[in-house]
Amino acid sequence: MQHHELDVRYARLADAPAISAITAEYARQGIMLERTDDNIVENIRNFFVAEYNGEVIGCCAIAFYTLKLAEIRSLAVFNRYKKKGIGRLLVEKAESVLREEGVSEVFVLTLSDEFFRRIGYREIQKEYFPQKIWRDCTHCPKLMACDETAMMKKL
Repeated sequence: MQHHELDVRYARLADAPAISAITAEYARQGIMLERTDDNIVENIRNFFVAEYNGEVIGCCAIAFYTLKLAEIRSLAVFNRYKKKGIGRLLVEKAESVLREEGVSEVFVLTLSDEFFRRIGYREIQKEYFPQKIWRDCTHCPKLMACDETAMMKKL
């Protein structure tokens, strides 16, 4: 895969169906909460996409919690494009935007802790983030048996 054919950019409204398809693939595997099309459209300005030869093949989103704390979420790459460094490029793009905004701490809730460890995240206690727990997790089928690892990075 030639990285010059790969563009990591802010999502546009027209990317919403592709983002929906990618995240749905992960939701079906129980790796991610399903995001409705409406939810993706509402939050489109917080998404980034990786586009390869005109096709959107990966995405991630940012969510702001305080002036200094944000989350990277909904990181997903179509299966056939995995293990090619696309997830890392998406995270790096999100981190650079968060830095520009003055955010100093970013966190993730993930099943891919090895991936995030390689790019500088370290494990933390979930209790570290009271706001988070309670914004999304209330809708999660795994609420009482969460298998995700909370990790953070100082920007």
